[in-house]
Amino acid sequence: MKSLRLERPEDAPAVRALLREAFGRADEADLVDVLREAGAPVLAMVAVEDGAAGQVVAHVLYTWVTVDTESGDRVPLLGLAPLAVLPEHQGEGIGTQLVEASLEHLRAEGHAAVVLVGHPAYYPRFGFLPASRWGLRWEADCPDEAFMAIELNPGSLAGVRGVVRFRPEFAGI
Repeated sequence: MKSLRLERPEDAPAVRALLREAFGRADEADLVDVLREAGAPVLAMVAVEDGAAGQVVAHVLYTWVTVDTESGDRVPLLGLAPLAVLPEHQGEGIGTQLVEASLEHLRAEGHAAVVLVGHPAYYPRFGFLPASRWGLRWEADCPDEAFMAIELNPGSLAGVRGVVRFRPEFAGI
């Protein structure tokens, strides 16, 4: 069994190891460390093995992004990145449970919407659609189907058209 909970400070080394193993490189682990140091996480959740060991087997992080709108306003939204599951636990539904629980948490807190750059075959199951549907585009080149958004409250993206900018820490990824 796996339990889902908010990330705790003592989880940082295990999350770092998880990210390195899941992505096969240190970039995402370094990014999460820098984001933590900057106080950027809005929500970080983990899935842990039940039992005495309590190994962290999955992690998801949300930070603020901004939309520079066509009317010149800046609108805050959330960005999901990264999401990771240890390779030996992939395919067990842990990532799905973590995304669903984290989106519900954000919805309950009254957040408007989430954007992400991700696999077009994975994220639509949660309700993510191409962000272009709302007139949102990412500041970097990206296939339309990979830059997605979800309204946590229906209509929350109405009239929010423009360029989405992730935090500067993401530039290195």
